[in-house]
Amino acid sequence: MNAAIRLVLRATVCGAAVLSLAGLCAASSSDAGPSRNSEEGSFLSENDAAMTKMMAGMAAKPTGDIDRDFVATMIPHHQGAIDMAMAELRHGHNEQLRRIAQEIVVEQQQEIVAMRLAVHDSNTVPAPMSH
Repeated sequence: MNAAIRLVLRATVCGAAVLSLAGLCAASSSDAGPSRNSEEGSFLSENDAAMTKMMAGMAAKPTGDIDRDFVATMIPHHQGAIDMAMAELRHGHNEQLRRIAQEIVVEQQQEIVAMRLAVHDSNTVPAPMSH
């Protein structure tokens, strides 16, 4: 399978997993009502901010260069996954999910660098993670 297709598939699956996790957390929190603790509120706030930032970044205007347009939309997608994973690391307690979140951070940062290198973008250092 073509490396670019593998990259897209892996990014899509990873993004879907992160978004599914976020959706499950949001769904379970809506049932909690006013008893939601401050840690959960902080997680949800960080997660919502990450998703908002990601969606805005993915709305980049097309330039006519398919490869650069792909990278311009995928980098915010990957950074969003990193930001959501960091929220899990700061607030989550499930060790299996924390390991997955750590893997997401490392893999998505590597893919951001690889995409930037592929289009000869001199900024190969991933954007700083939000705290």
